Amino acid sequence: MARHAGHSLSEYQALRAMMESGTATAAARRLGLTQSAISRAIASLESRTGRILFEREAGRLRPTAEAVRLNRRLDPLFEALDRIDSPPTAVRETLRLIAPPSLAHRFLVSLVTGFLRANPHFFVSLEVNTSDEVIRGLVEDRFDLGIIGVEMSRAGLRMIPYRTSSAVCAMELDHPLSKLETVSPSDLDGHRMIALTHRHARRAQLDRILLEAGAHPEVVAEVSTTFAAMDLAKEGLGVAVVNPFPAVHYRGGEMTFRSFGAPMTYRSYFAVSDQRPLPRIARAFIRYVRLNTPADPFTEKA
Repeated sequence: MARHAGHSLSEYQALRAMMESGTATAAARRLGLTQSAISRAIASLESRTGRILFEREAGRLRPTAEAVRLNRRLDPLFEALDRIDSPPTAVRETLRLIAPPSLAHRFLVSLVTGFLRANPHFFVSLEVNTSDEVIRGLVEDRFDLGIIGVEMSRAGLRMIPYRTSSAVCAMELDHPLSKLETVSPSDLDGHRMIALTHRHARRAQLDRILLEAGAHPEVVAEVSTTFAAMDLAKEGLGVAVVNPFPAVHYRGGEMTFRSFGAPMTYRSYFAVSDQRPLPRIARAFIRYVRLNTPADPFTEKA
């Protein structure tokens, strides 16, 4: 408790102003203080926390990694202060939502739009980031709800099943394999293929399936995201074996999707903290998403 007594809002405000303004002069102008007052506040914060927060480089002060982490941890504090300072009429129940690009772009944006139209008294703050950042943000209480398409285990989190998908072969509309209802691993032999990079566990799984089937497709490109794999497949570069959810909902008319005849299953989850009660607005959004997720031939409710 004694350590908490040393917290200083003015020091935190100086740090945040420095991070957002870039210079002590601009930070001072923003807070209505002198430049020396900003410098003293930063020096005091560094002394109290035992961290170097800014380093001088080519005549400019640049934030260290410690400053970036501390500033990120201060987000909930300043968001709470903003809500307190807002006029009562401006206060709306807010959902702090985070998801990776594969779910956020086009698919989740459409659901957020429908949710807010149905619930105009609610407010949504959507962050688009990596799956790792989804987990980190929830653990640090910067978000109420995350939606991810990978299976992760982390202390302090609860994963609520959302959708289960089977792998598909994605290809251009007139690809020779588009005539098949199901593409088996052996059907890929000799065909050009776009693969995920080896850092993905799914790449190793697919390689084993192809090896067991005696199939030797020609890998012409490796990519780090399912989006990139589908884009290259749509352009006719080759076939991509991918998770169809949710891209099949908005790419169905642009390219061909065929079931992949091998056991590759993907699961999507709502990720929430198991340390805090789930806010009412998060429960409402989960319910809305479940009810309004379109059906497709490759995906089912979890």
